[in-house]
Amino acid sequence: MNRKYLYPLLIILVTIGFYYFEENIDSITTVSEEKTDDSNYSFFFLPTSTTGSIVAHDYYSLSYSEKHEQAEWVAYELKKEHLSTNEFKRPYFEKDKKVRTSSADWRNYKNSGYDRGHLCPAGDRKFTYDAFEETFVTSNVSPQNHEFNSGIWNTLEQKTRYWAKKYDGVYVVTGGILTNDLKSIGYEAVSVPKYFYKIIYDNSKGHAKMIAFLMPHKNSNKPLKEFVVSTDRIEEITGIDFFPKLEDEIEIKLEASSSIKGWKF
Repeated sequence: MNRKYLYPLLIILVTIGFYYFEENIDSITTVSEEKTDDSNYSFFFLPTSTTGSIVAHDYYSLSYSEKHEQAEWVAYELKKEHLSTNEFKRPYFEKDKKVRTSSADWRNYKNSGYDRGHLCPAGDRKFTYDAFEETFVTSNVSPQNHEFNSGIWNTLEQKTRYWAKKYDGVYVVTGGILTNDLKSIGYEAVSVPKYFYKIIYDNSKGHAKMIAFLMPHKNSNKPLKEFVVSTDRIEEITGIDFFPKLEDEIEIKLEASSSIKGWKF
């Protein structure tokens, strides 16, 4: 081809390429690569997203709800070797730069009467400072009443760590129930969930089991067993499919169960 025509043609093709990229960039899911074997989430166990905004951090993943300015779920693997008594200085909360629409500013919580309640607990990520620091982004918190956050919810987090140690690791999915009738805090209207859930999956020694908790957003002296529901129940409320890549027969059986059999309390 004559160079007289080749160069203009190349310019046109490059221009079309940039245009296509700009038009379709919003449809690209924000997911980073699994970097090393230390990365503690598994794409195999990620739930579905009702928002289309999945963000993968190095040590947990989340689905962000711009409408509610928080994650609809946070998912991660809690390995036995992740459990640590390291003590680190708490960093300041920052916006999550990986959330395309930007996560809520921490100032929404200031003087609100609510804690910035971790969804992936900082206590589950003490094995390195980087992992610990990564939990201090506002996409990983939800407004929680202090008595609830430091009370029954903290008890469940501690029990989850106990199970991770006993069963040589578990997969965890947690979040608030995000509905249209919620009160909000701050200038960005961060929703305050009325309920929080946590789903724990264990496949140690090839014997799969699952347990799910649904808790009203208030402190309680009831035993944790009182809050056990089926995963199907939480899926019904949220519209989320939590373990879509499990074999259908196993998924149906585990998610329909509200039994505590096999879970040492």
